[in-house]
Amino acid sequence: MEKLILQLKQEIIKVLNLEEVAPADIADDAPLFGEGLGLDSIDALELIVLMEKIYGIKLKDPAQGREIFKSIRVMAEYIHANRAK
Repeated sequence: MEKLILQLKQEIIKVLNLEEVAPADIADDAPLFGEGLGLDSIDALELIVLMEKIYGIKLKDPAQGREIFKSIRVMAEYIHANRAK
């Protein structure tokens, strides 16, 4: 799981062009939106695309994203449980 969390952090930094952010700067349980990483709705769309392209997970309901994208750890747990094996 730690490997997946690190990979997710690296992918998010790359996809969202967060050049000034290092994986170590993102706390596993910090909120991705609002006071945490400070992402917005456009970033949420990028995360949905990232999950589909890299992990083969398609969100059926975009409202699911609100729960799944709470933190890196929640996202990693969802990917671990749902990715195509």
